[in-house]
Amino acid sequence: MDVITTEKRLEILSGSCNAALPRAVAKKLGTEVGQITLERFANGEIKCQIGESVRGADVFVFQTHDRPVNDAIMEHAIIIDAAKRASARRITAVCPFFGYARQDRKSAGREPITAKLIVDILTAAGADRMLSVDLHSGQIQGFFDGPFDHLTAMPLLSDYIKKQLGSDVVIVSPDAGRVKTAERYTQQLGSDLAIVHKVRSHTKANTSEARDVVGDVVGRRCVVIDDMIDTAGTVCAAAEQLKQHGAAEVYVLATHGVLSDPARERLEKAPIDRVIVTDTLPMGEGRRMAKLEVLSIAPLMAVAVDAVFRDKSVSNIFGGENHQ
Repeated sequence: MDVITTEKRLEILSGSCNAALPRAVAKKLGTEVGQITLERFANGEIKCQIGESVRGADVFVFQTHDRPVNDAIMEHAIIIDAAKRASARRITAVCPFFGYARQDRKSAGREPITAKLIVDILTAAGADRMLSVDLHSGQIQGFFDGPFDHLTAMPLLSDYIKKQLGSDVVIVSPDAGRVKTAERYTQQLGSDLAIVHKVRSHTKANTSEARDVVGDVVGRRCVVIDDMIDTAGTVCAAAEQLKQHGAAEVYVLATHGVLSDPARERLEKAPIDRVIVTDTLPMGEGRRMAKLEVLSIAPLMAVAVDAVFRDKSVSNIFGGENHQ
């Protein structure tokens, strides 16, 4: 009897949020994003149909959980469900920006752990593994009972610092929660570290106050490192403190440019020379500003997708720095 062998097949599908990123990833891998039709019923429900066979394929379903976030997550789950029912061999839920990541634990009574709920929704839809970039909290990986590939934009951002800002910089953590991440940058770049002491309001969302700076920043070029910029309150408060303590220049680098109102207004007024983010979220007209620079995360994601597809180590790509 002849032995039947089947060739592995890579298939990339994309939701409607930030579709340019999976197209760039597919191009790097020498393929194209699969055909998919996404429409709305009259009452707003999402209708999905995959336009080609994915039977037996290794399917990567890309969706950035961008605003409207709830619609994006539901669309993600629906596409995954469609791929599962179309007999995909393995489905990876790719979330360049993972929605509800800040709600990863109970910080007060009678609160949900919404990050876990999002993982459960994608799992129920049919995701066999997950892939995301710079989660707000690394513990979210443990919410998924399967392989979770946690990528980091550190190689991309570190390379930018080396080439554009030089080695004589001070890496700044904008609050106590980002100290570990900032330390990893200092170790890789051989730079000094400073920490902004911040107090966040417990009664008003997205409100914080920077009160002091630990570290020598006088006359120095300071680089504030964060995972995301949402309303920009944290990084703008940090920039104000750094300038008050004698910093010569302030740059802000973050993986995710969420940039919810009033972020643009705050960043344009703040004593910040340049804001650098990646394209995990779409940087359309609503987010663009003169001091904003966008780096493409597609090359890093393409290498990771290829490693997953070929059953190779993802950690080796990042030298183990993707584990937090």
